[in-house]
Amino acid sequence: MLPSPLAVVEAFVEEFDELMLHLRVTLTEAVVGLAVGVLLGFVLAVAMDACQVLYKAFYPVIILTQTVPTVAIAPLLVLWFGYEMLPKVILVVLTTFFPIAVGLINGFKSVDTDEIKLLQAMGASKLQIFIHIKLPGALGQFFAGLKISASYAVVGAVISEWLGGFEGLGVYMTRVKKAFAFDKMFAVIFLISIVSLLLMKLVELLQKKFMPWMEKE
Repeated sequence: MLPSPLAVVEAFVEEFDELMLHLRVTLTEAVVGLAVGVLLGFVLAVAMDACQVLYKAFYPVIILTQTVPTVAIAPLLVLWFGYEMLPKVILVVLTTFFPIAVGLINGFKSVDTDEIKLLQAMGASKLQIFIHIKLPGALGQFFAGLKISASYAVVGAVISEWLGGFEGLGVYMTRVKKAFAFDKMFAVIFLISIVSLLLMKLVELLQKKFMPWMEKE
């Protein structure tokens, strides 16, 4: 039942064109969902850091969203929003915003309070304190969460495609699984792993760009 590595490579080469067509759809869903998830996580983290009432109200809800299995949410999204791209993007957003939000919240709360008091004594506004102290101090946790979210994005898109759709790597996996074409199945798994690693590498490059002081250290 388990295909040899050579059979997987041969299947990857033979199905390369079709895999690229399905990858384009899955990658679009993953990137759009990741972008929305990052934006949502950032906004929630900033709002909860600025207002303690919002933190107490929304932080338990954010934690609660992660206790519901993704496979249990996906069928509901398909029923509510159909088989197009929207339910896939929503599922990716739900799986990617959590590491961003939690990482930023912890980063904001871990900054040196003496630095904040120094800027307050110099008459700095809350926005200036956020830009010069809190945001740079939380970038490490932000990029750590972004690495996790980048890998979740592709997997979340594939899982959502398992339950309904017309194109995408998840749809292709379902098709070849029913045909017992395990060499093609492993070829897709291999491709998903490569894409996830490339996205994580891209996040590392962005981290070096936005945190040059870490490179110097």
